[in-house]
Amino acid sequence: MKTQPYTLLVVDDSQALLPQLVRTLGPEDFALRVARSGPEALGLTQEVDGVLLCSGGPGEAQAQGLLEALTPPQPAPRPAVVVLAPPQDRALRLSALRRGAEVILTPWDDEELRLRLYRSLETHSRLRSLHSQVEELRRLAVTDGLTQVHNHRYFQERLREEFRRSQRYDESLSLILVDLDHFKNINDAHGHGAGDRVLREVAASLQHSVRETDLVARYGGEEFAILLPCTHLPGALTVAERIRKGINELHAGPEGALRVTASLGVSSFPHRAILAPEQLLLTADEALYRAKREGRDRICLH
Repeated sequence: MKTQPYTLLVVDDSQALLPQLVRTLGPEDFALRVARSGPEALGLTQEVDGVLLCSGGPGEAQAQGLLEALTPPQPAPRPAVVVLAPPQDRALRLSALRRGAEVILTPWDDEELRLRLYRSLETHSRLRSLHSQVEELRRLAVTDGLTQVHNHRYFQERLREEFRRSQRYDESLSLILVDLDHFKNINDAHGHGAGDRVLREVAASLQHSVRETDLVARYGGEEFAILLPCTHLPGALTVAERIRKGINELHAGPEGALRVTASLGVSSFPHRAILAPEQLLLTADEALYRAKREGRDRICLH
């Protein structure tokens, strides 16, 4: 049950219907805001629950344009849209219905207007809430619960997608695998809670070290994967060194008392030995374990 009135934006540039609407739509159910033009209305749509578009206010072309702007075809959170239209304005009524807007004919019955507006806003509010829940579930499905970076499954999907794209458009694609050195010792000496905190802080450091277009994922345990689209090997080496230094500079764990190092393996496509995404991953893994064998806290290339 909604405890606050719905915020309703009335768009009526002639103001002809506004006095009657103010009398009809009481403040207990609707908090009214007024826009006198389409551009003014579009600037307020993020602040309201619904928009009441009065036909006969803006000209027909303006009303159609505003209706299209308020009801984009892609699913996205937006306010409910209700159109007040005279019976003879068939084109606007049909356009509104096709775009998922509610239509109420003028002249209206006051009680019917209140009820239909309230039900339309209530239904739309529930749909927006459902949309938010679905988006959150989608986010959780691709996110590692501990570190809040992407999870292993999503990394594998993106690896395949980016590899196909790189092949198709003849672009570079690089992969960095990061494995924390002696992480088991941290868990054994300080407990798994401290180890979890270290993983979260390392994940945050990784995200700060890459571009928004790059992908950071927890690959498993204390291992992370960083996918770098449109990045050749020299660029990947620069990123890898930035990552290594960033981890070295962390004061991690409880009270910032733990110092952490990492070994990194780097591989890049195109390369004559890499013909599939699995080979890009395998070669990065081989480089990582060579870094481990050669003394840790270093970067090795395929």
